[in-house]
Amino acid sequence: MPRSKFGDIYRDLKYKIESGEYPYQSLVPSENTLVAVYGCSRNTVRRALAVLIEAGYVQAIQGKGVRVIYRPAGKTAFLIGVIESFQETDQRNNLHAVTKVVRFEQVETDERLASQSGFMVGEPLWAVERVRYLEGKALILDVNYFSQAMVPGLTAGIAARSIYEYIEKVLHIRIATTKRRVTVERATTRDEALLDLDGYGSVVVVSSLTFNADGLLFEYTQSRHQPASFCFEDTATRRRQSSAPDPGR
Repeated sequence: MPRSKFGDIYRDLKYKIESGEYPYQSLVPSENTLVAVYGCSRNTVRRALAVLIEAGYVQAIQGKGVRVIYRPAGKTAFLIGVIESFQETDQRNNLHAVTKVVRFEQVETDERLASQSGFMVGEPLWAVERVRYLEGKALILDVNYFSQAMVPGLTAGIAARSIYEYIEKVLHIRIATTKRRVTVERATTRDEALLDLDGYGSVVVVSSLTFNADGLLFEYTQSRHQPASFCFEDTATRRRQSSAPDPGR
């Protein structure tokens, strides 16, 4: 058997977990078994498992192996602890979504937007609004502001496809960090005009500040969701409590 790379092993194990071949709470095959199956080194298997652990699919159990903790979400899952484009979320969840750009213009940062975003007053921005349709229903309104200096050449056509793909593959900018806040807010007149709210008077708002590898802010976004159709997932671990005495006592 040809030797497998850890990315191939990760994707194969991920598929087997998602498909139920390795069901919830079961143990994945041992490292020795995986080494034999994939014809690779133990280190390669460990790298693949480490990515699955980080993604919240499995958990290492000391002395027992690696246990599956993945369960499919009943609703579309937007991962809080991962930076991914809507296109990537679409592909991961098999959503077959449609994006419609309803606003694309050049603006300057005013004081209100500066206080929300951290952009400097007067800084030139691309202002983009996109409605995301799932199964024919308008369920997300993304309100994006991108720095013109850091994201040059942006167009409405690019916005209709994937801005992150343009940033990474064309501009070769590494997207490094996002700070997010999730709130529930009263639906605005624009929310009501553009989204299928199905009687809901509120929206779930994910506000994001996104930075490049140099720690520079290039994007501020409010992603406004119809509440009934979405859940947000994250994977967290409890920090070990220090046994050292408190110096203040």
